[in-house]
Amino acid sequence: MKILFVASESHPYVTTGGLAGVVGSLPKALARLGHEVRICIPLYSRIDRARHGIRYVQNLCVHMGTSEVWCGLHESDHGDGVRTWFVEHGDMFGRPGIYDQDGQPYPDNNGRFAYLGKAALQACKDTGWIPDILHAHDWQGAPAIAFRKTWDAVFSPLSQTATVLTIHNLAYQGQGDKGVMKWMGMGPEHFTADKFEDHGGVNLLKAGVHFADAITTVSPTYAHEIQGVVGGKGLHEQLRKRSWDLFGILNGIDPELYDPRSDVFLPAQFSPDDLSGRAACRLELQRQMGLREEPDACIISVVSRLAPGKGFELIEPAMERAIGGMHVQFVLVGSGNPHYEWWVGDLQKRHPGRVGNWIGYREDLAHLVYAGSDLYLMPSLFEPCGLSQMYAMRYGTLPVVRRTGGLADTVWNYIEHDGGGDGFVFEDYRVDSLYYTLGWAVSTYFDRPDHFQTMRRRVMARDFSWEASARHYEDAYRHALAKVR
Repeated sequence: MKILFVASESHPYVTTGGLAGVVGSLPKALARLGHEVRICIPLYSRIDRARHGIRYVQNLCVHMGTSEVWCGLHESDHGDGVRTWFVEHGDMFGRPGIYDQDGQPYPDNNGRFAYLGKAALQACKDTGWIPDILHAHDWQGAPAIAFRKTWDAVFSPLSQTATVLTIHNLAYQGQGDKGVMKWMGMGPEHFTADKFEDHGGVNLLKAGVHFADAITTVSPTYAHEIQGVVGGKGLHEQLRKRSWDLFGILNGIDPELYDPRSDVFLPAQFSPDDLSGRAACRLELQRQMGLREEPDACIISVVSRLAPGKGFELIEPAMERAIGGMHVQFVLVGSGNPHYEWWVGDLQKRHPGRVGNWIGYREDLAHLVYAGSDLYLMPSLFEPCGLSQMYAMRYGTLPVVRRTGGLADTVWNYIEHDGGGDGFVFEDYRVDSLYYTLGWAVSTYFDRPDHFQTMRRRVMARDFSWEASARHYEDAYRHALAKVR
């Protein structure tokens, strides 16, 4: 099959979260199964063209409503035979931020990503590369599906292209002013409660759910949760109606990029059979983060956006108590909510040598955190899939998680009597639940070190690669194709 991915970001070109990891790695797994895959994302100003070998292809005339809006099409080799297309438009994508600037979302975001979707389809037609599957991601990619099912529904080279929408996080739906309908060239017949309309405005993800031939989410548990009132975030009825077309497919990770046996970001490599290199990673982490070089302290870490739903309202009070009463050190790498940026900085000042933080994101530091920590906190309110817990486990750092979404599908609770399981899991979204589960994990580290080491080796040996998941996506693609051919 020929498969086109349309998304707002992709590793390694531009990354703000887990979406980029999926878009960057799943196409390679599909290509290894024999498919021809291309990715289409915007050419943001922050993307290093020289580093990624990005080259100009041609100009595209994109029809938006009654306007002709030109852009440049560029491409690069993504690896494993996959190509990446880049849509260049200075006014829309040449800005300092991806989605926002100084914490304020761009007011024309819906229009910007609607343009991306239309340009992606135009690129297919102008180059003569016609995909069997249009695979759009989240609300930013959803307009491409709407265009395929309206503008390109008949008498178009794309009329037999099936559409698949992946929902990575239902908390973000592309809601905004209905004026974008005119920009998209969508008539009033589409401004209805089952398509674009949402409380008088538009909802791009809602339209994607309506028009897609198949819908996937990033874990089986999340596929179930989003059909309920709480998890559905206002779209549960639409998703329940599409339950026959809904697939819950667990995300994978790139096993070559996240491999402690060969990771170039680490001062020493290690494996499940030989964990000795972890000591050097631990020491380097302590040095880089200003922690005391204590060989026996239990290092607890977080690498995350400081965003709603990530559990920081639990982490703040729980870590305040843990730092005061447990022999632990704490490391946080991330940015977002100003309060939590301030809090971790203040915690570091009050507990020098025991707390380290980096506001922002550095990939080399993230890898070092995964490799040098003992426990990884992920007490999410909701977590569609989660990749960080898989990265941490790949490096032998045991997760402490709340049972929700993909965390429920990837972390099995520790069994104290025989050392089974591979992490520490709690149910209720309460500070005490996290604190006492964390205490249980820390006590296991000190009091049952044989269990802890066995669990380290067990989680490092688990297969989180994309190969199995890619075959499930093939099933979703065949399901979608059956509806259009």
